[in-house]
Amino acid sequence: MKQKAKAAIALSVASVMACGLLAGCDLVTTDAKKDYEQVIAEVNISKSDEFQSNKEFDGYQEIFSDEPIYKRDMVASFVSSGSSVMNSYGWTYRDTFDAIKDSLVNRQVYVQYAKLFLLTQTDGNGNYSYSKEGEPERYTAAGYRAEMASATGGEMEKTLAGLRYFLTDQEEKQAEYGLRVSFNSSLDSIEEGIIDYEDDHDYSESVRTTPTGVGTEDEDYVPESYAIYTGTETAVGSYEMLDGSTAYTRRQAYATFLTNVRSSGLLDPDEDTTNVEGLSYYKRELKSAYESALINKLADAFEEDEGKNITPEWVEKRFNETLGNQKEGFETESISVDSGLDGMSDTSFVLTAPKAGYGFVINILLPFSAQDQQALDEISQDKDDVNGNKYGWRASILYRLRATDQRGTWFTGEEDYSYDASAVADAYKGADANRKYLFFEDSFSANEGESTRYETLKNYYGKYTYNGKVEATEEEDGHTSYKLTPTPISIDGFIDEMEGYLNNVLGAGSAAPLSDGVNNKNNKSYYTKPVEDYYVKDNGKLTSEVDYSSFVYYEGSVNFAGGFDANHLFLKDSPENKALSVINELSFAYNTDTAGLNTYLGYAVSAGKTDFVGEFEYAAHEVCKRGAGNYIVVPSDYGWHIIYCTLAYTDDNGCTPFQFNQDDIKTEGTFSYLFYEAQKSAAAATNSQNRQTDIINKFSKNSVTVYEDRYEDLSNLDQQS
Repeated sequence: MKQKAKAAIALSVASVMACGLLAGCDLVTTDAKKDYEQVIAEVNISKSDEFQSNKEFDGYQEIFSDEPIYKRDMVASFVSSGSSVMNSYGWTYRDTFDAIKDSLVNRQVYVQYAKLFLLTQTDGNGNYSYSKEGEPERYTAAGYRAEMASATGGEMEKTLAGLRYFLTDQEEKQAEYGLRVSFNSSLDSIEEGIIDYEDDHDYSESVRTTPTGVGTEDEDYVPESYAIYTGTETAVGSYEMLDGSTAYTRRQAYATFLTNVRSSGLLDPDEDTTNVEGLSYYKRELKSAYESALINKLADAFEEDEGKNITPEWVEKRFNETLGNQKEGFETESISVDSGLDGMSDTSFVLTAPKAGYGFVINILLPFSAQDQQALDEISQDKDDVNGNKYGWRASILYRLRATDQRGTWFTGEEDYSYDASAVADAYKGADANRKYLFFEDSFSANEGESTRYETLKNYYGKYTYNGKVEATEEEDGHTSYKLTPTPISIDGFIDEMEGYLNNVLGAGSAAPLSDGVNNKNNKSYYTKPVEDYYVKDNGKLTSEVDYSSFVYYEGSVNFAGGFDANHLFLKDSPENKALSVINELSFAYNTDTAGLNTYLGYAVSAGKTDFVGEFEYAAHEVCKRGAGNYIVVPSDYGWHIIYCTLAYTDDNGCTPFQFNQDDIKTEGTFSYLFYEAQKSAAAATNSQNRQTDIINKFSKNSVTVYEDRYEDLSNLDQQS
């Protein structure tokens, strides 16, 4: 959850990896290769006034030379993002290419400064100040020159060696791995158009939304081996070939890739293309990847500097100030509670509310069948209801409503996320011992302390087996086909599944119906009660005001030992987080209200009037007043709603569920940790941006030479069209 400030220092316009975008682009009318080799700017920060006037930089002039920026870099940047920028801001071609020039120049100024920074930063003992695992004792001009001198090959090899000098082995490997992934992704995109998917595998069915984070690689992950696959390699390491891929289709994709790059002037006609990493195009992209790694390294150093100023005491003061400002703002209505709740995240918190009733709920909607929905829509009036409502008819249709597990396309989509979980001892199978399939194995396979490729899914428990029969058949091409028969369940069946799973995860008796509340489970009288029971009575007389409490079918709560603690809501393995994760997983399994999937804590609920349908609004308000862990089941014209409160602003804690505790800031997942990291990241980002601007301003003066006439044809494209 930590957001590093280095994201704010991405100066470069995206590199051209979307192969084919340049093909046919009539930006240059002369010899493309010769035209693209023109230098449109040069950067050498040792010529800047700031460098010349600072004694600290004496002796480092020789490591800097005039770094060229080529026209091909400008064109590649334009094709990658320039046209979208023009449309967004209404810029002319001249505006756009001037902005690209500035971006490329600023990036090079910053890269050169990063080298200077690493060379000059030492502690009191003369060692590199920001040393970490894999770092030398310090970086020196002599070491840099020696690294350059030892490089074999031309100028590009020397440039790459100079950049590698400032990177640890891990940083170098991460940059190279990211670049290889980009190349393979580009080749995959081309190859997908070659492989005839429609004949072999029909993936036309819409695939159900997957939880946020599925397939997200850990930022520090680098496989032992991973290669760019062009169709000739015999070993590609952990790269996973496309379904239906053959050496022939991959070679076709690579040939198309080369044609696109060559026709865009980014590849020499006589280059040996048998080694993709030997291509001049690859090496230019590798230079960019190393430069980005160097920029990130500088950002890490800035963040470390800023972190020294962000003390726990300072953050606690910020918490108290924020809490006070929100209380005053909400009470005077100068700040919108609703807007705050809608924007709630682990970097932006609503710490309080003006009164009880605000909160968040997960809504799991079990829908009517299409046939029953049509039947309900076509009923003109309810039986014996002078108000014309359809509550009685709806109740009779609700009785036969059956829900099914919605995760079938996680088997049958283009990506098969399922795995046989027979060996998973704590997999939850409900009443069917034959259930054995779970999902996202790669996101849960890590043992404590182990390093894996993918980040562990958060707020998704991952032990609820597919509720249905699965017949898997291995095809000749290695593809697995499935025949799925989901098990229909009634609302009572769903409640059994939900409470059974909660009790399985949290301990027996943790989830149970309210002893003093409504419990119509297995009570058929709910579906046949008189119409007048749906209305408020005034002194024994029936009114036309709907009594929404009468629709409650079931209500229960999760018992948190010691009470619910909002400070532990995102703390892994806490009861609060386990409950949230279980309900979130069940939502992915059954919920047909897909707008509610992958929300932060569910739907934000206001204490007053909402846009929700009446039955839902009543239940949402009720569970938020009762507190997190409460759930209510009600119907609407859409089906059954299971409404679970994930977080509430209640009177029990003065409508302030979160508390800052300095002792918790090192415990990942606690509220105090999240608030501390959010404040630190925000301060670091601001600091880094300010330092970045200051560095560019200071080191650009007299260090940059621009040759505008060499890209004048691009700036004048408006006049040529």
